[in-house]
Amino acid sequence: MADSDSSTPTPPLTTPLSSKKENTVPIGSKIAELTESRAELLTRIQGLKQDLQSWRSKLDTQVKTYRDELSDLKKSLNVEVDQLKTEFQVLRTTLQQQQDDVTASLKNLGLHEISQDTKETANSAEIEKKSDEVQPPSSEEHSSMEVQPPVSE
Repeated sequence: MADSDSSTPTPPLTTPLSSKKENTVPIGSKIAELTESRAELLTRIQGLKQDLQSWRSKLDTQVKTYRDELSDLKKSLNVEVDQLKTEFQVLRTTLQQQQDDVTASLKNLGLHEISQDTKETANSAEIEKKSDEVQPPSSEEHSSMEVQPPVSE
């Protein structure tokens, strides 16, 4: 059985000549279309590459510009901060000096008032003392102080 199957001739897989000619024309046009399409795609790809490079270049330029601006702003802010620090230090020193002056003035006023009170008290005591010394002795004191002539016996 196997012999009978293998002995039968198989028809060759050939196509007629007319169909080959018909296929060659469309294949040629297809190749031309594909070539044209490929060229268009390559052109578009190159255009996109150029656009991308241009975009990157513009982006890099913007980034550089912004970095420079930020750097300038940072420097400017640092200068202003340093100026403010200096001004605050001057203000702090001035306020401290004023506070010290006020404290000293208050102490002087307080001491002056205390010394005035002390002087007034001392003056009052001295005046009383002097008035005691200056006043003539009372009649009793005067009589006991009088020198009596010696009594003869």
